[in-house]
Amino acid sequence: MKFIRHPTAPVLSGILLLAIPCWGHGEDAPASTSLFRSYFTDWFTRVDESREKQPHWMGPVVTTSPTLLEILRYDISQESLPGGHNLTSYGYGKGLEFIPAEPIQFTIGLPAWQTVNTSPAKSGWTDQTFLMKYRFASANEDNGNYVFTGFFGVSVPNGSAKFTSHHFVFTPTAAFGKGWGDFDVQSTLGISVPDNEGGRRTLGTPLALNIVTQYRLLKFLWPEAELNYTYWPNGTHEGLNQAFITPGIMLGKLPLFGRFSAMIGGGCQLAVTDHPLYQRNFIFTARLRF
Repeated sequence: MKFIRHPTAPVLSGILLLAIPCWGHGEDAPASTSLFRSYFTDWFTRVDESREKQPHWMGPVVTTSPTLLEILRYDISQESLPGGHNLTSYGYGKGLEFIPAEPIQFTIGLPAWQTVNTSPAKSGWTDQTFLMKYRFASANEDNGNYVFTGFFGVSVPNGSAKFTSHHFVFTPTAAFGKGWGDFDVQSTLGISVPDNEGGRRTLGTPLALNIVTQYRLLKFLWPEAELNYTYWPNGTHEGLNQAFITPGIMLGKLPLFGRFSAMIGGGCQLAVTDHPLYQRNFIFTARLRF
């Protein structure tokens, strides 16, 4: 089944949704309308209350944070492929992240535009992604400094012919984080499961483990080191495992105006195992928090 959509439509729709709190209340609005509007006008109050019940760590460069976030995120990366080619991704796997209810976050992924400098060159859109987080337990820095969250991700096969997976892919993940003062450790463990046996024969069901250590320095600097590990028990890459060490740094949260703040950062994934799918990956990330 092929879906047709403008690649920026999900993000624009989400921004419009979050703009509703700015609308005024009509004096003669029906009760049902007022109840609906109150949900949106109280939106940021719920967001702030949710943030206060969890640690205030910086989201890592690569690893998905176990904390609930309300941000607009855009990443650019460049992978060094075998054969001397580069795969450049503009916006891969990121987009609008928002908190619609106390323990829940949704992410509407921004499909990436990818290019490969082969001859002839290849380019196109990747698949649409969605993610839901459910925070099972958490405490802020004054009450334990930890968080435990479950994720459920879905990838929809609506990308360009050369970049789509051709399958729906479902990714349940467990995530945990613990902090000690200005130092914290965040980790995720997940498995990607295609929608049918054909997908499992090709894509496999890879297991992904991410661990990041992070330290807050001089209020706005967050140097970090990540381990990104993947193992394929089946599929085309059966028996392959790859691991990357990713040194990185984030800068933020830099106040802009009102409740808006900016975060920027980057890192470089360096392969430390034989026969990885790529040898090196430079990553730049920019985020707007609201």
